[in-house]
Amino acid sequence: MPDRTATDMPNAPNVLQQNRLIAAALNEYADLLEAQGDDGFRVKAYRTAVREIEALSDPLRALYETGGAKALIALRGIGEGIAGAIVEMLTTGHWQQLDRLKGGLTPEALFRSVPGIGENLARRLVDTLDVETLEDLEAALRLGKTPVPGIGPRRRAAILAVLGQRLARQRRETTAVHGGDEPQVSLLLDADALYRAKAEAGDLRRIAPKRFNPAGEAWLPIMHARRGDWHLTVLYSNTAQAHELDRTRDWVVIYFQGEDGPEGRRTVVTERTGALAGLRVVRGREEECRRHYESTPTGVAAAPGNTRPLETR
Repeated sequence: MPDRTATDMPNAPNVLQQNRLIAAALNEYADLLEAQGDDGFRVKAYRTAVREIEALSDPLRALYETGGAKALIALRGIGEGIAGAIVEMLTTGHWQQLDRLKGGLTPEALFRSVPGIGENLARRLVDTLDVETLEDLEAALRLGKTPVPGIGPRRRAAILAVLGQRLARQRRETTAVHGGDEPQVSLLLDADALYRAKAEAGDLRRIAPKRFNPAGEAWLPIMHARRGDWHLTVLYSNTAQAHELDRTRDWVVIYFQGEDGPEGRRTVVTERTGALAGLRVVRGREEECRRHYESTPTGVAAAPGNTRPLETR
């Protein structure tokens, strides 16, 4: 957004100026979608929301504080997905979807927005836990399997309390219109295969991520696609673990969103062990992938790159 950073949003001195900052962010997102080859449906939806916000005489913050996300959804042209983006900007000062398309999504900056987490701790959390979102951070700290230097039981409990408060309201108010459903694994695997083929052929726009990219090179291919009711954004993984294990050209992250619901995420990888070894698998949905491969006529993945029979135990 021009002239201001995302972190200025929650404390913008003029509440209507904050409306303009949010409208500018939505407009920038639409510009990036259009430039990166997304279909016109989402671009049009965001432009409509921008016009609605620019015409408002009431501050978005006041609407949200009095009526929650439902008050935002009641505005013309603003559905659950865009309302969720507005809530994220109002409450955290960041919008991860916009930062991702710009190549500027850094979990360290996001974690620093949490009271009690400074620059050094944010870096240790990312390096130790390999997490990228507030939801991932909350889950990792709650499990407590990996100790983080500088975080004892009391500090961990305090951070979890703040995270719980921040995420609880958003979870209640921005439920997916698909009732929590996700795309079928066949759709995700097809998107993964298409992305890898286009990336290999050099047919995708490349963005310059800020993480692990000191030269500022535009190396990360990005793809937008629509499959049925699902909008997809697909990129290679740019996590610390992917770099350490040399999987940046293997792990593919697919962000999916229904017609106007909150965004979800899955990672597709080449399985290294077991019956699915050598096949592309959606993490967390391995059993569905097994059934998918077993249902194909030859027991082989239909997507390019999956070229060996499914082994059965």
